[in-house]
Amino acid sequence: MSEFLRSYFVVAIFGGLGVLLVGTFLGIGSIFRPSKPNEQKQTVYESGVDPTGEMWSQANIRYYVFALLFVLFDVEAIFIFPWATRLEAFGLFGLIEMAIFVFILLLGLMYAWRKGMLKWV
Repeated sequence: MSEFLRSYFVVAIFGGLGVLLVGTFLGIGSIFRPSKPNEQKQTVYESGVDPTGEMWSQANIRYYVFALLFVLFDVEAIFIFPWATRLEAFGLFGLIEMAIFVFILLLGLMYAWRKGMLKWV
């Protein structure tokens, strides 16, 4: 067996061992945990309020887009911190690269703003 295939074989062994351990522990847990289902436990629970009306309701897509934009810009902003700590080492090239990066972020922000995606309600 080649060294290349041997390394994948080791990964497959560890993956199989992980799946086996998870299955084993879930099986042991299902044996030892108490199971006394009743109607009260099976009812829908929503933040301490008794549910009224239908269980299914459709949320506005703007809330999801707003959350995705927040995550996107938050993660992209994290890339600025390591650059700021090494600014002297990067010199002018690093400054230009970060200016391009921030410009692309601003373009995305302006696009979202013009499309009205930043309005909460």
